Amino acid sequence: MSEVISVKAEQGYDVFIGCNWKAELVALSSGHTRCAIVTTESLKVAIGNLEAGECEFVYCVIPDGEAGKGPDVLLKLWNWLAAAGFTRTDLVVGIGGGAVTDIAGFAAATYLRGIDWIAIPTSVAGSVDAAIGGKTGANLDYGKNLIGSFHSPRSVLIDHSWFSTLSDRDFAAGLAEVIKCGFIRDGEILKLMNDRDLQSFRKDDALLLELIKRSVQVKADVVSGDFKERFDREMLNYGHTFGHAVEKHAKYSLRHGECVAIGMAFMAHLQSVLGLITDEVRDLHFSLLSAIDLPITYSAGDWTELRAIMSMDKKSRGNTLRFVTISEIGKTDRIADVAKADLVHAYEKVCS
Repeated sequence: MSEVISVKAEQGYDVFIGCNWKAELVALSSGHTRCAIVTTESLKVAIGNLEAGECEFVYCVIPDGEAGKGPDVLLKLWNWLAAAGFTRTDLVVGIGGGAVTDIAGFAAATYLRGIDWIAIPTSVAGSVDAAIGGKTGANLDYGKNLIGSFHSPRSVLIDHSWFSTLSDRDFAAGLAEVIKCGFIRDGEILKLMNDRDLQSFRKDDALLLELIKRSVQVKADVVSGDFKERFDREMLNYGHTFGHAVEKHAKYSLRHGECVAIGMAFMAHLQSVLGLITDEVRDLHFSLLSAIDLPITYSAGDWTELRAIMSMDKKSRGNTLRFVTISEIGKTDRIADVAKADLVHAYEKVCS
């Protein structure tokens, strides 16, 4: 029996946690004339043939990872939908990791000025972050998600059976977003994760589903109150300012969650030198991330380049960087105009 969490946005929708994705999708797509399945080559094999009444399923196969989030892929998706004769009563379904659901949602948001879509995340990261909240987007050469739209899905179907196919590296990367949710809103997440290694999460379905449920609830609560990221929703970007810079600097060779982990380590050092958090909270960042084999350093760092990339962060105002901070576990704030010396201090702790 799946658990259901409702998200209130410009259109409300439900997130089904622990469901049978295929059964739910067949039920939801029945009644539509056409359904576009946006996915990757490897996942297309796992998906197999789908049938739902008179609904015709069209498969749109895109590259894996961030390579599938460029404007060229978006153009192909638009053309696929047009060639198949999609209308506003038809449906787009993104089945894959966060990159797949991001681009599938953006294609749905922009084709015919908006058609319905469903997110079926196949990764931990996609389940607790990318598929929830209605943010859709694509990358430009200058950075991640610089083009996009707010366009909520009709449903999000989280079937944790997909997670057994993930490598340890990808599984751990997804847990970085879970840890983030613990620091910004739900401290019980951190208690559940403390003193556990990666395999303990892989082997305990009940624990994993509880962590996913809590993380989804955090994001649902935040986006329900601030759908278009006017202020409160920014808290979900804890660790992301430096993390996104690392991600681009590394030319996307690191997983998004790995970069978020490095970004949270950077914030732990920065907040510590600014006197915003205790040594205990600072060190908890490092112990939780290291226990599941996530990186807390970035040896390839270059301050000048990373600082320039951070200036493209969507929270920046002019040349001023703004960071999401925590005053204690579960309570967030913002800081701006941080002294260069303090930024460099945190950078050197992470990148020396």
